[in-house]
Amino acid sequence: MPSSTGPSIDAITEGGRVTQVGEGQEAEENAPPVMTFGAPTAGEILAERYKLVEHINNDSAGRLVWRGVDVVLRRPVAVVLRYPGGDSATEMLQAAVAASRVIHPNLVGVYDAIDEADRAYVVREWVDGQSLRELVAADGPLDPARATTIGNAVASALAAVHPTGMVHGNVHPGTVMISDDGRVVLADARTDGADTQESDIRAVGGVLYFALTGHWPHGEAPMRGATAGQGRAAIPDAVRDASGAIAAPRQVRAGVPAYLDDLTMDLLDPEIAPPSSDVLAAELGRLDIPADDHFLEQAGPLRFAADTDDLPSPLAAAGGRKVALGIAATLAVALVGLLIGISVLGGDDKSPKTEPVARPSNTAAPVDEPTKPTETVRKLAVEDVRIIDPDSRTRNELSDADKVIDDSEDEGWETDTYTRANFGNFKRGMGVWIDLGAPHTVKSVQAVLSASGATARLYTGTSDPGSSSAGDKKLVTEYLKTPIGDGFAQYDGTTMTFSNGFDPDKKYRYLLFWITELPANDRGYKVGVQEITVQGS
Repeated sequence: MPSSTGPSIDAITEGGRVTQVGEGQEAEENAPPVMTFGAPTAGEILAERYKLVEHINNDSAGRLVWRGVDVVLRRPVAVVLRYPGGDSATEMLQAAVAASRVIHPNLVGVYDAIDEADRAYVVREWVDGQSLRELVAADGPLDPARATTIGNAVASALAAVHPTGMVHGNVHPGTVMISDDGRVVLADARTDGADTQESDIRAVGGVLYFALTGHWPHGEAPMRGATAGQGRAAIPDAVRDASGAIAAPRQVRAGVPAYLDDLTMDLLDPEIAPPSSDVLAAELGRLDIPADDHFLEQAGPLRFAADTDDLPSPLAAAGGRKVALGIAATLAVALVGLLIGISVLGGDDKSPKTEPVARPSNTAAPVDEPTKPTETVRKLAVEDVRIIDPDSRTRNELSDADKVIDDSEDEGWETDTYTRANFGNFKRGMGVWIDLGAPHTVKSVQAVLSASGATARLYTGTSDPGSSSAGDKKLVTEYLKTPIGDGFAQYDGTTMTFSNGFDPDKKYRYLLFWITELPANDRGYKVGVQEITVQGS
């Protein structure tokens, strides 16, 4: 049977001894009695393959948990035995068989499920580590970055389970496991037909709430499956006000970012429709983690996939294009100089050069002629362009920036799809940063978008902090303080034009086209920037 997920096995290190506990809980005093008649002994081989090495513990359902070895593949396994087998073990075996069909790095692997009538057992992946419940009990609530990473792993596991039509049905701090090598896995899938994919997703909100506060938001009416037999009652209840409403994470502890607080509470709010598991996983993956926050430094895999802050500029591989733009700019300057020379040398000989300056005339005084060419408005060459995304750790939306200045509206840069217009409530916004190469008088900036309905503003700054997550944060901190005029554009269909607010006595080199609201499409909220044109002199 392929490796996949199944009933949970928590790995808890206690005094050097690893304790695997089924369903993520230690056996409780009120756990069902364990039937020991015919119980296996160390050294026994089940199904001519699985050698039992050590009786570790009994789970909260009264099943025996053993550490074993697959003598064929030579790998450690966990064996969970139930007495008797037959009809009484049907739910356990069905859950294992269903779970074995889904393979994902964030799901505990299920290797085998066998019914021998007098006993039944499931053979599963052995995981060295601890459950989220044990981690928070030992260390207290987690920092937001670590909680986000764990929530993202759980949502990713559900995103693999749900497309098959399955429901996990048992997402809680005891079934979220963190291995010693940093892997986050979800365990103990159940086959209770009363659970739904929506309840799975809302349970992710509960996991986030627990990770951030150390409390489980089940209350007097716990989420389905929150029974004492599964040990959830041992988790402290959420902090509540006089009406019984739970307090938001930010009210329980300081330092929880607003976007994470809002997401957690939205997932727990039955009045707000939750996103699908794949969308939730994607949005949790976008949440920013400070570059200097080395949480779980030894955990390796327990990090977002992209954790580099030193991504090259999208134009780094387009040196030829930059050179071409530079040559074009040089030719344009030369052409302007030629026009100035022609204008000065080839002026009208009949101009009244000896007339008194104060004499009224319908013709501008010759002293004004040399200044006219500087008023010639033209398209300015762009030296560099890149996407600014200060609130994302993954930084997976940075490519194709050069397409916004390629003189074609057929292709451009586009955002990912979000569940809300305000970037899923996870970002302040995203932007296109433009470097004109040198200070220029700017008359207007025009942006052609893929759809109408977006909201954007235009800003300027005086420095280039560099292409990195830290650089983006520094850039927006400076630039968002300096809007061009009121910052807003004139909207004509899919075209935005910023023409008011440029100081004619000021020169600009760096501009930031900053998007704060996305237009809706049939899948969510998204926009593409097809072309940006800067006019000036």
